[in-house]
Amino acid sequence: MEIAAPVSPTPRTVEDIFKDFSNRRNALVRALTVDVDEFFGYCDPEKENLCLYGYSNGSWEVALPAEEVPPEMPEPALGINFARDGMHRRDWLTLVAVHSDSWLLSVAFFFGARLNANERRRLFSMINDQHTVLESLSERKHGRDNKSGVQNSGKSRHSAKRANNDVQTKKSRPAAVDDAYEDDNEHSETLCGTCGGRYNASEFWIGCDICERWFHGKCVRITPAKAEHIKHYKCPDCSSKKGRQ
Repeated sequence: MEIAAPVSPTPRTVEDIFKDFSNRRNALVRALTVDVDEFFGYCDPEKENLCLYGYSNGSWEVALPAEEVPPEMPEPALGINFARDGMHRRDWLTLVAVHSDSWLLSVAFFFGARLNANERRRLFSMINDQHTVLESLSERKHGRDNKSGVQNSGKSRHSAKRANNDVQTKKSRPAAVDDAYEDDNEHSETLCGTCGGRYNASEFWIGCDICERWFHGKCVRITPAKAEHIKHYKCPDCSSKKGRQ
């Protein structure tokens, strides 16, 4: 984690605001790429609501939000640490990147509130010529994936195929449908434990390992990506019953 930057004079001109934007953006990109392991470690879900700050001197920090209300300037997304262990790491970093881009724009136009229309247009054009935090994160990820694919193409394809098959078999449809899932009418009695909707092979389903009921993934907020990392799924009802015991 970087040390918090000292308060700098409020940028006034288009050039000053753009320089401030670029420095903050570069800091956030570094936190999510080069310093990602350090950043990940600071986002402990057991801590209070944490934010990722990028500062005008090019440093970054994971810290609690400002206590003053209203804050001196726009604040980053609150509580980024809470979702860290509930999502695939790549998906979580992507979510943080999207919120970081939103925050960067809000700060830039907070400083640019007194600019005239032409100056705001010029500022946005300069900002738009830079890659977003999300684009920078995606480019770095794709670069690693392409390099890995060239070196281990056979193994990677086999592993991915086997993993996808395992998830599809175990998590995406009821066991009774495994051998003939194309025939929806034969298995029309399988109902979602949340909404009561009938089974449809075109939708993602997940089964509870406790009560053995099946659910639409969307009804219990489980995506196929999340399901890949769940060894034993427990539905909301079974989870709440354990909490009451």
